[in-house]
Amino acid sequence: MSAAEPARTQLRVGRLVKAHGLKGALKLELYTDDPDGRFVPGAVFTLQVPEASPWHGKTVTVREFRWMNSHPVVFFDDIDDRTGAESIVRAILWIDQDESAPDEDDAWFDHQLVGLDVVRDGVRVGRVVRVDHLPAQDLLIVQPAGSGDEILVPFVAAIVPEVDVAGGRVVVTPPAGLFEPLDEDDEPQPADPETETSSAPAEDEPSGA
Repeated sequence: MSAAEPARTQLRVGRLVKAHGLKGALKLELYTDDPDGRFVPGAVFTLQVPEASPWHGKTVTVREFRWMNSHPVVFFDDIDDRTGAESIVRAILWIDQDESAPDEDDAWFDHQLVGLDVVRDGVRVGRVVRVDHLPAQDLLIVQPAGSGDEILVPFVAAIVPEVDVAGGRVVVTPPAGLFEPLDEDDEPQPADPETETSSAPAEDEPSGA
């Protein structure tokens, strides 16, 4: 699952994981179902990097995309060696969405998600107030129904199995403790010292045969 930034009509399609070889190649973590269609020569990507990065505010253009040992690898214009590749590692790649192209599976714009009701077991438990984009994953920021602090819900299929934009809701199956405090019975209990066992011999028993 993925979500695009609300202020721009773009889709997040990949993250640069590590430099590969000596000629500027970079291994990719893909967030798109159509990498061969997205990473065509000439495709231009906007970079999401920290403000302190020399790449902040810049774009990159694909020179070549290939598969190496089942791993996706990309080459960009003006990145011709390993040093250049290492300078851009961990950047997230965004591409302008072609409005005429079919939507990708499990991809939504932020503005489509914000305001949706959050439903668990058929009951409304909150509302999506924003989407945070982190390097590892996206988070749905949920304001609980009634009151309470915002809840950070990982935007992954295991926890958010259904997004129904037309119906105005997202369905969640959160782990215990995400939306409510764990009961005491659910929390790990310290071991009873009287029932603990040890492999060490008692002080008054011999340790040998």
